[in-house]
Amino acid sequence: MTQPLRIVFAGTPDFAAEHLAALLASRHLIIACYTQPDRPAGRGQKLMPSPVKQLASQQGIAVLQPASLRDPEAQAELAALQPDLLVVVAYGLILPQAVLDIPRLGCINSHASLLPRWRGAAPIQRAIEAGDAETGVTLMQMEAGLDTGPMLLKVRTPIEPGDTGGSLHDRLARLGAQALVEGVEALAAGTLNAVRQDDSQATYAHKLNKDEARLDWSRPASELARRIRAFHPWPICHSTLDSATLKIHGACEAQGQGKPGEILEASRDGLLIACGEAALRLSRLQLPGGRPLDFADLYNSRREQFAVGTVLGQ
Repeated sequence: MTQPLRIVFAGTPDFAAEHLAALLASRHLIIACYTQPDRPAGRGQKLMPSPVKQLASQQGIAVLQPASLRDPEAQAELAALQPDLLVVVAYGLILPQAVLDIPRLGCINSHASLLPRWRGAAPIQRAIEAGDAETGVTLMQMEAGLDTGPMLLKVRTPIEPGDTGGSLHDRLARLGAQALVEGVEALAAGTLNAVRQDDSQATYAHKLNKDEARLDWSRPASELARRIRAFHPWPICHSTLDSATLKIHGACEAQGQGKPGEILEASRDGLLIACGEAALRLSRLQLPGGRPLDFADLYNSRREQFAVGTVLGQ
């Protein structure tokens, strides 16, 4: 068996922490963790450490949080660690070529898509939104381009009809963590074969924003249903009802016809809304100041708010 690798890990959110936990359970040595600086969170806007920082600190691993890795001092600090490998998972900072050249075995990245499809910031949500039948995780050798490096390992999973951005995120985090340990072992043994990406097949997963979570009822119901699933648990699709924001946590395509946004039916089975094509049956909603509720519960207490003929989004 080869010698354990000296690994520096760079990552920030829960997705990355799942990968770090898998590496910590392997035979390899995590000598330091890089993560983004603490950010204000919650109503009090208190500075909060990232999930990766929390896990690394619990394990007694040194945590470094430079604002940028373009700083020569930050690069020298990384070089002084003498890592065999830098593992990057949803870190959120750009790695210049000077950093990529530091580890003996280079830098590898776990990306939540089947590259070259969905390079970029939001691959999980964009795959659901686009109606892809499957997705996965790609382990790749990093280079200066955005998610353009040679592919080392792929794992696949179908996108189920009920998958949301949240459920698919959690499944890909587990699959990616397992694949990462497998890939690191193969890299240590020198048995990984890199495959260049076909740039002509590349698509880009733009970062999510709250503006695109506002539903345009003139669009087909099938498209809106996918977006509602993709944007859950963030940024949550929404519309307006009597000028108040109505957040939509669950919906499915249904039969119906009317003016886009029009309430066609309200019952314990859901709120039926006309779309540009077909209709959506909204099953779980959140009113301002309230918590998410099944529509059956809202209908029992507030049915007068959901009168047939009312148009959402006006």
